[in-house]
Amino acid sequence: MHSAAGESVLLADVGGTNVRFALADTAASSPLRIDSIRRYRVADCATFADAARGYLREIDARPSRGVFAVAGPVTGDEVRMTNHPWLLSRARLHEELELDALLLVNDFAAMSHCLPLLAVNDMHAIGGVPPTRIDLRRRQTFAVIGPGTGLGVGALLVDGGRFVGLQTEGGHVGFAPGDAVETEVLRQLMARFERVSAERLLCGSGLVNLHHALHPESPEDTPERITAAANTDPRCRETIERFCAMLGSIAGDFALAFGAWDGVYLAGGLTPKLLGWLGNGGFRARFDAKGRYASVLARIPTIAILHADAGLLGAAALALLDAGRSLPNGVMAESA
Repeated sequence: MHSAAGESVLLADVGGTNVRFALADTAASSPLRIDSIRRYRVADCATFADAARGYLREIDARPSRGVFAVAGPVTGDEVRMTNHPWLLSRARLHEELELDALLLVNDFAAMSHCLPLLAVNDMHAIGGVPPTRIDLRRRQTFAVIGPGTGLGVGALLVDGGRFVGLQTEGGHVGFAPGDAVETEVLRQLMARFERVSAERLLCGSGLVNLHHALHPESPEDTPERITAAANTDPRCRETIERFCAMLGSIAGDFALAFGAWDGVYLAGGLTPKLLGWLGNGGFRARFDAKGRYASVLARIPTIAILHADAGLLGAAALALLDAGRSLPNGVMAESA
């Protein structure tokens, strides 16, 4: 797939709650057209194609290429959403949206490609280790983890000037408790679910699962109510602090699993809402607490992504790479 100078590409970031659309300009130094971004609730649209057609009518555009990032495994022509009943077919979308070419990728494989395009104010360091610049002269590995509707996990490999995003379903690894309290939480959830994955605890609905396991008498029953009450209700505060600590633990696990010595980035809808709590120490303490590898983990940056549309930014980066172009040298990337 190669595009002419300045061609518009339709971007989509398809999550379990919202779908975001935008256009990318493959000739621009900042490929994501901020003015073109729109968001819709997936529950309000019967199919993805209906949502995409509505978006294209709204902005009066007819792009011939698309890059769609989908929250689910992309293993063939059809992609079934993990946390929503939409089914996306590459072949049908070609026809329904009149596209000449279409790239379907896992949402966190796309998300990982946003890293070279991040600006200074798009990042917030959690702990005292500053972000590592992307150096095209070296081999580097970065992990990206995102608690939102689900728990997204991806990674970006930099090798010989090439960017490779790993498509994973890492959020569905088994949950590993870190102490007796979390062992009891696991025991309770095992009575409810056939298998307790990390996502059962480290996402929006997971926050509710955790809260009810810790405090079954609490009336707070949504992520929004739990986070809103955390400053005044000690039960909600304990849940939020425990959630951040558990997120730090699994972030450290993925740093080890991927060999992400160059940085672990936090994305997802919950990250900006929990930013103050993530910086209180529990997240980073559990991230570092890896026994014989504690000194290795202590040197790894953990960075919160603050860009409001990081998934679309990553899809725009993919649109550039797919068009045979290089990514612009932003503050995070330096060329050979």
